[in-house]
Amino acid sequence: MLERRLLLSLGTGATVLIPSWLQPAIAWAATKHKLHQASKPLLKNAPLIMLDAGHGGKDPGAIGVAGTYEKHVALASAHALKLRLEASGRYRVAMTRATDHFIPLEDRVAIAQDQKADLFVSMHADSVPDHSVRGASVYTLSSDASDRQTAGLAQRENSSDRFAGPHFKGVSPAVARILASLVGRETRVGSAQLQQDMVQNLSDEIDILPNPARHAAFVVLKSAEIPSVLVEMGFMSNFKDESALRQQSHRDRITLAMTNAVDAWYVARQSARMAG
Repeated sequence: MLERRLLLSLGTGATVLIPSWLQPAIAWAATKHKLHQASKPLLKNAPLIMLDAGHGGKDPGAIGVAGTYEKHVALASAHALKLRLEASGRYRVAMTRATDHFIPLEDRVAIAQDQKADLFVSMHADSVPDHSVRGASVYTLSSDASDRQTAGLAQRENSSDRFAGPHFKGVSPAVARILASLVGRETRVGSAQLQQDMVQNLSDEIDILPNPARHAAFVVLKSAEIPSVLVEMGFMSNFKDESALRQQSHRDRITLAMTNAVDAWYVARQSARMAG
């Protein structure tokens, strides 16, 4: 896959390696970000949404049948979602990573907690041996996986920290149960509601898996204070999904659906507070 260096100007000043097919989308996001930052009012009291682009740096994530890296798809989609959410004027948005660098899973959770995020959305694209499987799905934290495919997904995502070196803490079944127990009832309810909103809105825009609301012991979803979901936008192991995820028009449909889901989540929360 052809790649060349592109300087990102998204507040970091970092120079990162970006594939040629993704350069227009990232350059567009950089320009839109500058314009938006210059024109928008400071939203000190607006909810903070933390977007987590999966993998990055030395961890490519899933590699598609045509050679596309999951980390690039996740980063482009997260930037696009950030712009959509900020354009509404209702949210502040931060990213665990804005460029192509590696962050351990525990650090991603810590970033969201340190910045007191209200929601945490992790963005990925899955891979399975069966290349016919395609469609999006949304995951929440649980000690037990909802199905065998999800168990495998959680194992692969949690193993991302093999790139972190000797400080990686393996996730045994016992630890997985502890992770789930850390999540308070209010957070579980909030995560389940966000999952439901994501599934409903994604199904209006793109293909989704059968039974798309799933759960497993994902380390990156373990915050006890922040409603959190992991969105698999499709399968890198399926040629049609991989091809679609390389297209900005398709990623725009995904980020539109995810923005509508976040809007629905906050409307429901406000209604519940008023009713209470």
